[in-house]
Amino acid sequence: MRHLLLSRLLLRRGSPLPNHHLPLLRGLSSAPSPISSDAELRKYAGYALLLLGCGALHKKAVPFKYAPLPEDLHAVSNWSGTHEVHTRVLLQPDSVEALEGALAAAHKERRKLRPLGSGLSPNGLALTRAGMVNLALMDQVLDVDVKRKTVTVQAGIRVAELVDALREHGLTLQNFASIREQQVGGFTQVGAHGTGARLPPVDEQVISMKLVTPAKGTIELSREKDPELFYLARCGLGGLGVVAEVTLQCVERHQLVEHTFVSNADEVKKNHKKWLSENKHIKYLWIPYTDSVVVVKCNPPSKWRTPKLTSKYGKDEALQHVRDLYRESLKKYRTEAESNDPEIDTLSFTELRDKLLALDPLDKEHVVRINKAEAEYWKKSEGYRMGWSDEILGFDCGGQQWVSENCFPTGTLGNPSMKDLDFIENLLQLIEKEDIPAPAPIEQRWTARSKSPMSPASSSEEDAIFSWVGIIMYLPTSDARQRKEITEEFFNYRSLTQTSLWDDYSAYEHWAKIEVPKDKEELAKLQARLRKRFPVDAYNKARMELDPNKVLSNAKLEKLFPVLEPVHQAK
Repeated sequence: MRHLLLSRLLLRRGSPLPNHHLPLLRGLSSAPSPISSDAELRKYAGYALLLLGCGALHKKAVPFKYAPLPEDLHAVSNWSGTHEVHTRVLLQPDSVEALEGALAAAHKERRKLRPLGSGLSPNGLALTRAGMVNLALMDQVLDVDVKRKTVTVQAGIRVAELVDALREHGLTLQNFASIREQQVGGFTQVGAHGTGARLPPVDEQVISMKLVTPAKGTIELSREKDPELFYLARCGLGGLGVVAEVTLQCVERHQLVEHTFVSNADEVKKNHKKWLSENKHIKYLWIPYTDSVVVVKCNPPSKWRTPKLTSKYGKDEALQHVRDLYRESLKKYRTEAESNDPEIDTLSFTELRDKLLALDPLDKEHVVRINKAEAEYWKKSEGYRMGWSDEILGFDCGGQQWVSENCFPTGTLGNPSMKDLDFIENLLQLIEKEDIPAPAPIEQRWTARSKSPMSPASSSEEDAIFSWVGIIMYLPTSDARQRKEITEEFFNYRSLTQTSLWDDYSAYEHWAKIEVPKDKEELAKLQARLRKRFPVDAYNKARMELDPNKVLSNAKLEKLFPVLEPVHQAK
């Protein structure tokens, strides 16, 4: 089996390279040859970008070890290593024409060619062993309109690269998810989001796109050109076509002041409506089995007031409680000698949390101690910091993990329903009642509505707001047995939240985090539930018009949106 991790893949372009006429398609099934041109360098750089997204270069990602596989078979996994496929077909076209040719050939031969971005989706939404296409080589900024504050890019460009390119024009993106390694195509197609009750999910930033389809070729979509299909395709999950180019609405580059402090449920409830309205960005990090909730507010700097940007405690003081717990735990679970390892003092908070959890990830009392240590860490990390928005809005999510994130309506900005806090209260009670070894944090964010009908935050109400709540269980070990046990416990955790909360709050999972049930009855219930919320018939009708041979589909998409014969006419 050939892995993509080669030292030469780490080479990155310092500046755009000249365009060359490369072969129409580049699969990974052929044996590697020496790099003989800039074109070849771009090919391997493209592999590196894919690899970066899939997490093999992340310091916390621990790859599995497998028995040797045939030379032409390649393993592709998502970042958390929770989903993996082996494939002989992974194409990387370097132009719209090459992409058109690839899809036309796949359509004619009825072969699969599922679009794959950076491989960051926790549920492996893009993966299929039958064949994938990745746009890492289509990563150019095509046009920047400073006056209109728009940018047109090839969809394979990563968010981080786009932000860097916009900097010299005084522009940036309106909002960001926790990380910036996504390809822009995948970033928008799954309806990713940041936080801020006045800010919509990122698909709302798309104002036009060039969609390459198997049956209809390349079509251009915008609010003016076929608006119905445009809105449907903005959050199309890669099932309607491969987004080749996209024009995004930007904003002026700006700084933010982040204020982090620890509160409690009563204080949050008292101030919640005010905080949602007053803060450009806000999120809560709830810590199970404690009365602590970390509040993070981000706003433009005030002209009249400059906050004190130094914290009361230094980094070492903030981490000391966590380090002490790790050393004590090593004495209990391992040896005295290991607890004296000086390397412990070099670990970040998330690294310490991973190592603590790895000792006994499913022991509730052990997890509770870790959560309490995390609460103490945040109390000693309270304070302000200021920086550019793309730097401030990032968040260290920790190591590999299982995650389930739900989106549900919570009134309007002018009249919040407070269901968001009710949801959390019931969730925390459920965790304690069922003795779930739930680690921190439970992250809660907000967005405005989206006009994309396939977005979990879609709404016809202009000022509707939605809350997004994510539960997690970390996978801090490469031990297969332990990962299996954590996986089983996570799905029990998720199932309990589903049966207890989802229907009561009209909560629906993020498309990049929804998992397909193995049980047929559960799958049928999920399919029926999705039909209540989303225009599944309209989506499937468009799929069959643009991709009748299901070139862009995979098992997950087919199970979520089975095509009924004949497809029902959309209202």
